[in-house]
Amino acid sequence: MITSQEWKSRGSVFKVAGHDVFCITSVNSSKPALLLIHGFPTSSWDWQYIWEGLSKDFFVIAPDMLGFGFSDKPAKLYSIMEQADIMETVLAEFGVSRCHILAHDYGDTVAQELLARFNQGATSCELMSVCFLNGGLFPETHHARPIQKFLLSPLGFIATRLMGKKSFNKSFCAVFGKDTQPTDAELDEFWKIILYKDGQLNFHRLIRYMSERKQFRERWVSALQMTAIPLRVIDGADDPVSGVHMTERYRELVANPDVVLLEGIGHYPNTEAPKDVLAHYMTFINEKCLS
Repeated sequence: MITSQEWKSRGSVFKVAGHDVFCITSVNSSKPALLLIHGFPTSSWDWQYIWEGLSKDFFVIAPDMLGFGFSDKPAKLYSIMEQADIMETVLAEFGVSRCHILAHDYGDTVAQELLARFNQGATSCELMSVCFLNGGLFPETHHARPIQKFLLSPLGFIATRLMGKKSFNKSFCAVFGKDTQPTDAELDEFWKIILYKDGQLNFHRLIRYMSERKQFRERWVSALQMTAIPLRVIDGADDPVSGVHMTERYRELVANPDVVLLEGIGHYPNTEAPKDVLAHYMTFINEKCLS
């Protein structure tokens, strides 16, 4: 395991719309670009276990979105549209005009927005493929946890002040597979990153993405249905939030669905089953994108 501080030391910070945005990249920028978009409430550190494997074939770019990780966490309302703007700025910062995307959770929705823009010819970066890990691609199949519902309520700000490491660990572990629970060391690092710049106090501002998914459902679902680029879903089947039930809806709504189910795995396949995720992702790239 790479500690959060080691991860931070490998990255850099640059200004986007007046805010500091942290980003870590692999070394060889001559390889095809791969943008990694993390989930809520975590950070780019989630990708550490597949980082080296991906870096063999890609120029990997992993930002911490605004409000997350080692990026600034202003006391403001956050939006998926703004996060997508930041992703486009990050790609431009590194001179990327074509890229693949691998996303998770909240990042799935950001990726859907980027896909919608690409389908409409409204982005300067050509998308080559998108792969989704567990996330709420369809609001009707997103089974929000009690803490998420509380955060989204008018009293959500209270939850951010009551939450401590013990309550975080309990709610966080509940979305992992029974046999793939995070270690104490991993939980410590997840919590350290959340506490950076008092990030836990923004949870009620970040969680509004759940409402945005309903507001922009047609746009973001249509993005999946209308695209001509390769898509794949790699999903932890035992995830109570967006597990096998989400993939069933995906098969109903998306033509020629490419879905890989990881049995016994929960909401964080990139940390629970990194070798499987890497293998299935590279198979996707080799068979669907390079053939």
